[in-house]
Amino acid sequence: MELRHLRCFVALAEELHFTRAAERLHIEQPPLSRTIKELEDELGTLLFDRDRRGTRLTPAGTVFLQDVRRLFTVLDQARENVKAVAAGLNGSLRIAISDGTVDQRLSAFLADCREEEPEIEIRLSEVPLAEQIRGLRSGDFTIGFAHTADVENDIVAEPIWRDPLVIAVPARHELLAHKEVPLQEIGDHPLVLCDPRVCEGYCRELSRLLRPLEREPNIVGHASSLDMMLTLVGAGYGLGFTTAARLAVSRRADVVARPLAVDSAVITTYLLRPRRDTPSPPLERFIARLRSQVDG
Repeated sequence: MELRHLRCFVALAEELHFTRAAERLHIEQPPLSRTIKELEDELGTLLFDRDRRGTRLTPAGTVFLQDVRRLFTVLDQARENVKAVAAGLNGSLRIAISDGTVDQRLSAFLADCREEEPEIEIRLSEVPLAEQIRGLRSGDFTIGFAHTADVENDIVAEPIWRDPLVIAVPARHELLAHKEVPLQEIGDHPLVLCDPRVCEGYCRELSRLLRPLEREPNIVGHASSLDMMLTLVGAGYGLGFTTAARLAVSRRADVVARPLAVDSAVITTYLLRPRRDTPSPPLERFIARLRSQVDG
């Protein structure tokens, strides 16, 4: 089995059409057909069903595609690591950020990491939670940060930072009469929440917080960013949720923070990593440094 067999297999598995796959590979269709047959003969099973209705993956082909994609991911990472070493670096960490977990602590921590180990390349990607989980499983990401521990058993979720949630209220609002806003009071007002497609984990935690409400929350809008949420709150569309630190950075005169009168009103930032993997030395040092910062 050679890499050309696998490249041909992936192209056909994604196109499910011999002519299009051959064009994508810049070869003629007969060589592609021979290569697929050689691969199936070596594996001793059919990878594709072919009939008048078209070309489809068999169950064996579907499983094989997942494994081959994982193999190509490892090869890509090996290529990147070689390039990094050739450029004077000593490996790389690929970090996924989800649920708006970027804040000043993470920025300061990453700056310290780059200063202490400049030979380690640290690359950040801001992605939805589902994409982060897929990337951790496939090896596209080394670790990730998110606002939920609601992940499968093959992903380790380690709590890093805990921040009290506050309710963001328009500068002139009846709830400002409370020094701490009771949770049941929130149920009487419209809410502006984060877009669950952007902040899936964060929204899961908010749903848990709001579950004791006697009625369904009146969600009047979803915002794709903190600035948009605060803009809608300041304009009087509804109440929002954030942390005091993030609201302070925004420095908005039209929005006021009030603590929630409930002990569970806390948002936690989790470090996510694959359970099956043995951490590389750079990753071990990264995690140890992060734990030290948290304990300190």
